[in-house]
Amino acid sequence: MKQLFVFKGFFAYIAMVFINAFVDLGHKIIVQNTVFKIYDGDIQIVLTAVLNALILLPFIFLFSPSGYLSDKYPKPTIMRNSALVAIVATLLITLCYYQGWFIGAFCLTLLMGIQSAIYSPAKYGYLKELVGVDHLAQGNALVQAVTIVSILLGTIVFSALFELLLADTDLTNSSVILKGVVVLGWVMVALSVIEWWFSCQIKQTKPVDNSMSFNRKNYIKGGYLASNLKKIFVNRTIWLSIVGLSMFWSVSQVMLATFPAFAKEVLSENNTLVIQGIMASTGIGIVLGSLFAARISKHHIELGIIPISAISFALLLGTIATLESSISMALTFLGLGVTGGLFIVPLNSLMQYSAKEDELGTVLAGNNWVQNVAMLSSLMVTIALVSYGMSSVGVFYVLMAIALAGALFTVYQLPHSLTRMLAPFVIQCRYKLKILGFDNLPAGGAVLLVGNHISWIDGLVLQMACPRKVRFVMQRRCYELWYIKPIAKLFDAIPICDANSNESLALVNQALKDGEVACLFPDAAITLNSSLSVFISGIERVIDEVDGVIVPFYLNGLWERRWSRATNSELRETTHQDLSRDISIIFGKPLAIGTPDIEVKQSIFELK
Repeated sequence: MKQLFVFKGFFAYIAMVFINAFVDLGHKIIVQNTVFKIYDGDIQIVLTAVLNALILLPFIFLFSPSGYLSDKYPKPTIMRNSALVAIVATLLITLCYYQGWFIGAFCLTLLMGIQSAIYSPAKYGYLKELVGVDHLAQGNALVQAVTIVSILLGTIVFSALFELLLADTDLTNSSVILKGVVVLGWVMVALSVIEWWFSCQIKQTKPVDNSMSFNRKNYIKGGYLASNLKKIFVNRTIWLSIVGLSMFWSVSQVMLATFPAFAKEVLSENNTLVIQGIMASTGIGIVLGSLFAARISKHHIELGIIPISAISFALLLGTIATLESSISMALTFLGLGVTGGLFIVPLNSLMQYSAKEDELGTVLAGNNWVQNVAMLSSLMVTIALVSYGMSSVGVFYVLMAIALAGALFTVYQLPHSLTRMLAPFVIQCRYKLKILGFDNLPAGGAVLLVGNHISWIDGLVLQMACPRKVRFVMQRRCYELWYIKPIAKLFDAIPICDANSNESLALVNQALKDGEVACLFPDAAITLNSSLSVFISGIERVIDEVDGVIVPFYLNGLWERRWSRATNSELRETTHQDLSRDISIIFGKPLAIGTPDIEVKQSIFELK
């Protein structure tokens, strides 16, 4: 990830992200620990849920304004002004600490939430402007890791100082507790000033769009909400990514709101540092998971870890209710964090990759809206369940069921993510895939992929490299094989044979008109000599009246292997050589949809 810091202003951006999360968490930790000290059982769970709700509500009600601001104005300007709001908010919070106003401090959590709601779309949208698509997955992983490290340190630092400052204090009076930690208020003020200074160091990347306007009446009536959500719903990949992320954060929100009471009940633990430390293990895990996700997503977006991590996360949730020691719980929370990091990094990257440039702010704000509606709803359901007598143990079993259902739904709706799960069994973990020219793949619109065909697993390798689902044209005799047909249907492959080629090509044409990605191997069959043969006829029917592009590609490293048609055994590689060599796929620059066959063929050869 060192190359990310080459981008001018990236260090200031990351520093600002770190401080913002640290300060936001600091106040929440102080109020939450105060609730923990004074209340028990159901009341504690309810107040903790309400505290979290105050953070979530601004993301719901400010969805449209925050997206509008992020799309209209330069994102660094939005972040700079948000930092100024943070200074004002922390000064007011410090005043409440001085006066011992617990209700005031509790309610000011809402102001911190408002600041975060405006700041968040600009923060994530600016990342794409700063590092580009090619480094988007790594950038997301680093932002995620830095945010979680900040949350982790904030949890430990503020909880430790909370316990230290109140060592000889009456812990039954909220006013006394707040007056005892007033120095922490000044720490947050100082950090907010530093955050504002860093925000002044990041560069402007986008001019003001004076053509955009905001109608308050339309906003109040819900018109903006409807139109903005429509932009999200129309892109299936974005919507499914948001559903997956919402499931993860909703379950996590309820888990963290319920765990303090659970720990009191099961562990008989009253020290907030121990409780927060166990929950902070999740942060360590998310950092590790995010960094690993970045490592295996160099120059592309790795989707294969989504189904594995989602299912693992659900199963780990179910084990929490059976544990009876702090160490085992900390290790389980660590595992939840690792699987969570592996889950959210590719989904965040996929969402940003798929969004149009001029709608990115709206999409990210919409993501916040859906996630926070889901989290708020989950907290309300938790309050209702607890009010009707469900124990904290029962809540964890409910969370496991929800997480498992969400994981299976995500896998079913994004079947192309399964290619990474299937790949190790097909290619026996022998080959390492390298992807070059990933930024040449359009994130939306019709794309016709055209390239060389050298092995039986070309389609698998191509889908592994492309974050969008690819509809392949395949020979009907292969399509009809009993062990291939279920998979082919799942991926919406299009069978073709000489008898129905016109019908099949019409289906490809319709898929492209619908804005999908389709792949044709123009030589119609796996090569017998490793070179691209003469193009088959019919491509002109595929692209008829299509508004899109042709993307040439070239596969390297599969010829002369067991999956190719190389017949000379002396040409085949040994097992040792198989283990040491890579498979690579190179995507060329997009070509106009009407580019002549000879030029398309030449562009493929130039990628060798």
